[in-house]
Amino acid sequence: MQVKVLFFGRLKELVGAAEEQVELPVGASVADLAAHYRDRVERWSEFQPSLAVAVNQEYADQEARLQAGDEVAFLPPVSGGAETPPAEARDRVALTHAPIAAAEIVAALKSPGDGAVVVFDGIVRDHSGGPRSGGERSTRELGLQPSQPAAAGRRKTLYLDYEAYEPMALAALREIARELRARFDVDAVAIVHRLGRLEIGETSVLIAVSSAHRAAAFDACRHAIEQVKRTVPIWKKEYFADGAVWVEGRPLPAGREAAPARRGP
Repeated sequence: MQVKVLFFGRLKELVGAAEEQVELPVGASVADLAAHYRDRVERWSEFQPSLAVAVNQEYADQEARLQAGDEVAFLPPVSGGAETPPAEARDRVALTHAPIAAAEIVAALKSPGDGAVVVFDGIVRDHSGGPRSGGERSTRELGLQPSQPAAAGRRKTLYLDYEAYEPMALAALREIARELRARFDVDAVAIVHRLGRLEIGETSVLIAVSSAHRAAAFDACRHAIEQVKRTVPIWKKEYFADGAVWVEGRPLPAGREAAPARRGP
């Protein structure tokens, strides 16, 4: 049987392709597919412990059985389309390749019953290195050895490039919006993430939450960005004058340990 395999971030460069068709025996599992690449791709074993796997846009574990025509995505740890119909009338959840119109999005969230709108506007900074929060770390430099001076310390950033497993990333963003509504007393939610090349000072991700009370809006906004960084399959590549690096954070959820991303709004 044949399955479609997708690769993202630096894993795409390791394999040398963004997608492939692979022939497997009937009844093969995710583990069998991983073994195929372990035997074929140098350094696969080094990266495999940090990879998550999605089968047909839902997280899967190594024992999951594959069927002919399945789409299997190997997902490295995340760094951090088109607009989707919102889960609620005034919510906005989207991936976009265009600049994010922050002021317009925030204005659309406001209503007479709101007492607060809290906004997280993630922007592209002009440097990399130095202290980081949340355990985020830079991956191995492309074309450089980790022991070289260029792999450490502060470096001037020229621009960033974001890529995503777009159908699954959009479903994950929608799930975060649903979670905010279920967990916090919020009125409206916007979660918009930019893809493609971003210049210094541009907005990469905008999260805005409106609520009758400021405490709920603050709590929901903080929770949303943490979930985006932890669960959404989006990767960031940072470009410098002397090279580039995929920025790596925590591994994505794996298998049955995480609720699968839902399909549809």
